[in-house]
Amino acid sequence: MLRLCSFSKVRNVDVAKTLTRKFNSGKLERKMEKVYFRHTENDPQVDISFRYANLEYKIDRVFNFRRNLSENVQCFTDRMKTNIEKEFNKRNKSKKKPKLAESTKQEPRPAPPEITVQLFSRQEDLSAKTFQEILSTEVLRNFLELSIIDQKLPVVVNHPYVDLITLPTSILAGYFIYPSKVELSFASEDDCTFIWFKGELPKSGKPSEIAFEETGRGFTYFVKPEDVGSHLKIECIPRRDDIEGPSVECISKCTVQAGPGECPFDLRHNFTRENLSGKKFRVASYNLLADLYADSDFSRQMLFPYCPPYALNIDYRKQLFIKEILGYNCDIFCLQEVDHKIYDLDLLRAFRVRGFEGDFKAKGETAEGLAIFFKSNRFKMLRKFGINYGPEIAKLPFYAEIHEKIKENEELFTRIVERSTALQVLVLQSLDNLREIVIVANTHLYFHPDADHIRLLQFGLAMIYLEKHVIPEIERDFPEGRRSLIFSGDFNSSPDCGILKLMTENFVPSSFKDFQSNPDQVIHNVELRQSLPMASACGCPEFTNFTAGFQACLDYIFYQTDHLSVDQVIPFPSRQELEAHIAIPSVVFPSDHIALVADVSWK
Repeated sequence: MLRLCSFSKVRNVDVAKTLTRKFNSGKLERKMEKVYFRHTENDPQVDISFRYANLEYKIDRVFNFRRNLSENVQCFTDRMKTNIEKEFNKRNKSKKKPKLAESTKQEPRPAPPEITVQLFSRQEDLSAKTFQEILSTEVLRNFLELSIIDQKLPVVVNHPYVDLITLPTSILAGYFIYPSKVELSFASEDDCTFIWFKGELPKSGKPSEIAFEETGRGFTYFVKPEDVGSHLKIECIPRRDDIEGPSVECISKCTVQAGPGECPFDLRHNFTRENLSGKKFRVASYNLLADLYADSDFSRQMLFPYCPPYALNIDYRKQLFIKEILGYNCDIFCLQEVDHKIYDLDLLRAFRVRGFEGDFKAKGETAEGLAIFFKSNRFKMLRKFGINYGPEIAKLPFYAEIHEKIKENEELFTRIVERSTALQVLVLQSLDNLREIVIVANTHLYFHPDADHIRLLQFGLAMIYLEKHVIPEIERDFPEGRRSLIFSGDFNSSPDCGILKLMTENFVPSSFKDFQSNPDQVIHNVELRQSLPMASACGCPEFTNFTAGFQACLDYIFYQTDHLSVDQVIPFPSRQELEAHIAIPSVVFPSDHIALVADVSWK
């Protein structure tokens, strides 16, 4: 099914369609004036949706059917007739018998009308035809009309349609909000109109009686302080080209809550208010703390017991880290521990409307992975690469020498091969300086207290992959370009480990201590080299990871020093800020890591 979802005024509808209805917040309200047939190629069934309203009987209901293409229309209309009869009988039946005195004052209810349902095309009764015949015959499908009692509703086929739209369970003033989910048929989010409203729940407690006022338009809405205490409503009008489908409304289940106040990243944003241009660009690296590691009993009770459970909830945290990332005004940012669903439903959608393109690299079967985003008005993607280190070590020819030296230690080899650790690489061309090509690498190395040897080897494999595979291909295909490497990530390695040594000194001998971090898995006779002049853009801060039980510098942005220079490093939060809520994550820090941000320029 083509999953495709913009800005127009709310349209006036027939009085029969404007009846006051009871509905729970979070439920969908559809404004439907037609009958919608939806069918995709190779689907043996057709979806049919329409709204039937009868003011006299206070009936106003959306009907949804899914019918086989081979079915005669008569079977469908008989089924529809039965359902509509049930609605009339339901409304005609008194919930309780009125008292005799009261009953004499009441006007008798009108008898239910005779229920008739027919499908026509240019006044031809289609009862004997199948849906397959109708949908495959253009002269029939273009002039369909559904008759219900005395109402005639036009039928349209494959018009834009909103299958589902939901709002998050946490909405904070001072942060961006957008639909948690939008599922569309025959439309795209980029084409749809999104209208935001706010309103307070009346004393009756009925969401249907909220007096909503329009407060913004667009896929995202920046929630204002004056919205606190209100429910938000979003209306989505689906479109494809010049075709408009039925609008859908959804009211938030929760009210807008006050934000956590000024966060440390708000202070860091003072250094990144201006967008860079020309030879300068801004780079960030950030481990977001994946939801599967944050939202569990173990995390709440053992890893982060100091953090309120609501602040570990992804609907709360994602508001903070999206605002934080956007506030850095980066041109390129590398993310680790990105939940696949958060990438698809949040990051990609929230950043795309602000001019970013993104790429995701899965870590094997793990539900989280790596992501790189870049501004499409500053860079053009030329290539993308990626590997998972473990499975590739026995396959790629340039790993053959290392493979031979480690395969004899079965315990070591198995541990390396079974790791899901990945490397993500995007090759970007500067649109301001077409000669300049930046190779952006991103990784998150294996974490375990006794695994310095695994991490160092993984990083060595990454550099071999870049130097033996990626860089030669770019030099061959783009000979006029000058390529520069930026390698960001969570390396899970402190400055005294071999990774920093390899990058800044270009060589790690086989006797280096990291290779012996596990007595049963010692790596023998392996030395690592890399030929590029590299340095850490943000130096070696005291810590980039700060929990109650552990603080260390684990994250780096490495850059190629012969082609690039660092103009500014965005100051890190102070220890006092990090300890204000014992440690991080907290109500003002959405992750247990600190974002690294640096301004660099081509020499």
